Order: sequence, then structure tokens, then C-alpha cells
Amino acid sequence: MIRNGKTNAEIAQILYLSPFTVKSHVKNIFKKLNTTSRSQAVAVALAHGLIDS
Repeated sequence: MIRNGKTNAEIAQILYLSPFTVKSHVKNIFKKLNTTSRSQAVAVALAHGLIDS
């Protein structure tokens, strides 16, 4: 969903989670991928085959 440009609030609504929960998960993704932005995270995930292009 991050890849599709969804905001934390939009993801939270779709998955029936709180925006804080989504924010925490996104933050953890950034840490694991050693990135600081959504676009960087998507690029790294694509480069490592973690998500389909």
C-alpha cells in the first residue's frame, strides 16, 4: 500500500487499524530497510525482490 502512495491514515482505514499502529509498522519497515522515506523503502524493497514491480 505504501508503494501505491497510500497515507498512514488511508492504510489504517483499509486495514481497520489505528493510524498510530500503521505509523509504527512503517517506522519499523524504514529501520529494517535502512531507509528514511517511503519512496526509498519502496525502491529498496523492489531492488531486493521483497515486493513485485
